[in-house]
Amino acid sequence: MTAVPRGAWRTVSLALAALVPATALAATEPGSLQNALEKSSDCAKCHAFVNPAGHAGEPNVSPIAWAGGMMANAARDPVFWAGVAIAAQDMPGETSSCVRCHSPRAFLAGREDATAIDDLEPDDLAGVDCDLCHRMIDDGMTPLGDAHYTIDDVVGEAGDVPKQGPWSYDGGDKPMHSWVVGDLLGRSEHCGTCHDVTTGRDRLDAQGQPIGAKFNEQRTYSEWLASAYAVEGAEFKSCQDCHMPAVDDVAGCAEFNSQEIFHATDGRRHDLAGANRRMVEILQSLYGEAGSGDIDDAYFELALANIDSSLGAAATLEVTAPTTIDLQTGVAAWGVKVTNNTGHKLPTGYSEGRVMWLEITASYMGQVVYGSGRWLPGQGLENDPQQRTYEAIAVHQQTGATNHLLLNDYWQVDSRIPPKGLQVGVETDPVGDRYTMLPDETWPHWDEVTYAFDPAEVVDLTPGEDDVLDLRVRLLYVINTPAYLEFLASENVTNSAGADAQALFPAEPDPLVLAEWTASVPATGLVEEATTSSSGDEPTTGPSSTTDAPTTSAGTGTTADTTAAPTSSSGDATDSATTSPQTPTDEGCGCRQSGPGGGALALLLLAGLRRRRR
Repeated sequence: MTAVPRGAWRTVSLALAALVPATALAATEPGSLQNALEKSSDCAKCHAFVNPAGHAGEPNVSPIAWAGGMMANAARDPVFWAGVAIAAQDMPGETSSCVRCHSPRAFLAGREDATAIDDLEPDDLAGVDCDLCHRMIDDGMTPLGDAHYTIDDVVGEAGDVPKQGPWSYDGGDKPMHSWVVGDLLGRSEHCGTCHDVTTGRDRLDAQGQPIGAKFNEQRTYSEWLASAYAVEGAEFKSCQDCHMPAVDDVAGCAEFNSQEIFHATDGRRHDLAGANRRMVEILQSLYGEAGSGDIDDAYFELALANIDSSLGAAATLEVTAPTTIDLQTGVAAWGVKVTNNTGHKLPTGYSEGRVMWLEITASYMGQVVYGSGRWLPGQGLENDPQQRTYEAIAVHQQTGATNHLLLNDYWQVDSRIPPKGLQVGVETDPVGDRYTMLPDETWPHWDEVTYAFDPAEVVDLTPGEDDVLDLRVRLLYVINTPAYLEFLASENVTNSAGADAQALFPAEPDPLVLAEWTASVPATGLVEEATTSSSGDEPTTGPSSTTDAPTTSAGTGTTADTTAAPTSSSGDATDSATTSPQTPTDEGCGCRQSGPGGGALALLLLAGLRRRRR
């Protein structure tokens, strides 16, 4: 059993193309397959197995680990069908490409006009399944994108269509089906087949004139292709390197696994982790053991665990905060740098209803004194002047309508963080003035922002004791905002898909935490009792001094409660800080909870915000 070196992939692809009749070398269309795709349930009979001893305690390495993720459930996603209903209303007859991508089996069987999940057959619900990926070939002609896949339909000597894979079995134990060493499966182009999406609308510039290209609705593959990670060398990483991590010494099937017949290299995990954690939770409730029972909970739990791991590595926070805060003076500079560690924009993909943002708070006894980017119940993001969001907003320029996928023709803003080394290109450039091009004519893969806060009057609840402010910075992400779900429900005049999807989500979202930083710093300038001006409009302040030396720390999705002590004149707080890791939660901030009655508060906060930085 041998693996094909990366450098040979393209050669193998061209050789395969030369062997396939020219009539087969084109994107496969409905009704054209002579040999139907195998059902994933049949694949599971041989490709579901427990990890070998050498991988005990690691994520499951069997191919059927795919079953709990979004690829396997692309055709079950209720938000997808709610969006299809709106798209079909806007542009009747133009949603076949949606089905082509999310339910290839339905598309190939001639059900490409499906606009609701009830239009599918049960087997169609398997989404992007085994045989689609393992029979997909590079025909050398079809441009990538829009799910224009070419499916191998040529029967081999064994009487079946060979499965594409990374291994050769010549001279060794052979699988029960025929096989061929396929190059596309190991390349990012395989993912690019679906993860670049273009609509039929002309893209317009700010003056409403066509730019000479169709609307680039998604460009995840192109973002990678134009990044530093697509360049062969030390930094090269394919889509598979991140989303299908490599594992050594594994088998491809249960029989070989039981016999300990392992491949030394080129095994891949199949969980295909992304970021849509909340949807996986919903799908588990619908199709897991508490729902229809179609999918074992173990696969959903595996998908959720691997999503958490993926999210934790997506971004890094670097925070430069004051080592002490005088509330009579306020905060002059609290710096935050967000670095994108992924191979595409952060966030990437379908943009509607999605927003990532920075939440920054300074709290006294559990109550926020200074804040930016907080999610307010019933209102959404507070939209304070300093709020920092990362999102892409597309509109139908003539009407200004948003969230109408097939009508969009203009990018109003794209403030998502570019990947490292992103080259200039009209289809992947940021939109707006957030980023400044680097000297090497690439876009920065980070964003820096400095927050400032005015004085605040806070009543000292622990007279005679030292006081602290608990500082927290979080990078948060919501994939389906309440406003977007309301849009899907209210705009749908075709069916109940939008209302059904909305009902599956809580009224207030539970944001995903991509990275978090915390610290506690001494606070001065608190007052013994609330004293305000006669008008009650301005806080009472007095002369004081604030330590200017910053304390800098970094977070990559792990919570650290760092208590900063007074520093030397050099301003280096590292030696005097103590760090104790905590388990990250959506609510916890490590706030200091002390004082009379466990924190009975009589707190007057008159805080202002300044320096709007978008």
